[in-house]
Amino acid sequence: MKLGLQLGYWGAQPPAKVPALIAAAEAEGFDAVFAAESWGSDAFTPLAWWGSSTERVRLGTSVVQISARTPTSTAMHALTLDHLSGGRAILGLGVSGPQVVEGWYGQPFTKPLARTREYVSIIRKVLSREEPVTSDGPHFPLPYTGPGSTGLGKPLKPITHPLRADIPIWLGAEGPKNVALTAEIADGWLAIYYSPRLAPMYNEWLDEGFARPGARRSREDFEVAATCQVIVTDDRTTAIAGLKPITALYVGGMGAPELNFHAQVYTRMGYGEQVEEIGRLFRAGRKDEAAAVVPDEMVTETMIIGNVDEVRADVKRWADAGVTMLLVSCRDADHVRELSAAVLG
Repeated sequence: MKLGLQLGYWGAQPPAKVPALIAAAEAEGFDAVFAAESWGSDAFTPLAWWGSSTERVRLGTSVVQISARTPTSTAMHALTLDHLSGGRAILGLGVSGPQVVEGWYGQPFTKPLARTREYVSIIRKVLSREEPVTSDGPHFPLPYTGPGSTGLGKPLKPITHPLRADIPIWLGAEGPKNVALTAEIADGWLAIYYSPRLAPMYNEWLDEGFARPGARRSREDFEVAATCQVIVTDDRTTAIAGLKPITALYVGGMGAPELNFHAQVYTRMGYGEQVEEIGRLFRAGRKDEAAAVVPDEMVTETMIIGNVDEVRADVKRWADAGVTMLLVSCRDADHVRELSAAVLG
């Protein structure tokens, strides 16, 4: 099992302890450091800035929102970071959701799977630099010849020669069709709210993608990086209670009532009644009551909590389920060292 340090995205101000966190993660054997974006800080700049002090850890986006940039722009960011880091970039992509895509980026959210496939295809053409990049797809046509065009668009190759043509592309995916697409066209899966109990179901989705003609990877060389908060404690009850408000936030507040991908994930786990009640209470502003509805199992299914021996047993269970990396958040350098000792030994 590998560990990835998840820095996430910034709140109102940049976080203060990140350089110490990253230094500890590299010293303690973490495999990678990830940054995210929502509608504030971006994912690439923190990796370039803070990653400049590192030598070994991979630097990944978890995730870059595909509606935030054209595919060629994202490829430019990725190849630049890969050069600056000496070939350590991981490009994690995700479609986000309709509230962000249409509310923040001003674009339609329709056909997210088709857009993802076309987006990844163009990025790979840029990185391969075999010929000028063209695309006849409906979502990101290159050159553009639609309404308002001058007709002067020219197919181009990147001026900068990419350091690697095969920069790993990982996709954030939650539903069956998206996970199958990830197994078909990507190098890894960024899984959120992964449950080892449902590994047989996930494996069916992944195997469908691996079996498609032209699939890029097989199970043997495909990475599964699961977001998983790991808490080493002798007071499991208090730790679980402290995480219930976060679970209620994502289930009840991070998405529209008509379309909340996180809520759908927990519904697939069998918590449909609780998901409905959490959403009703959260949307009514009764957040404490929504958190109280969250059963302990909704937390422990997707996180690892317990003493050192219990944590190590659970890590093995996640590894046996197919997870190759745990993406963890840490509060300080001591926390980094604690998780390294518990998980990596």
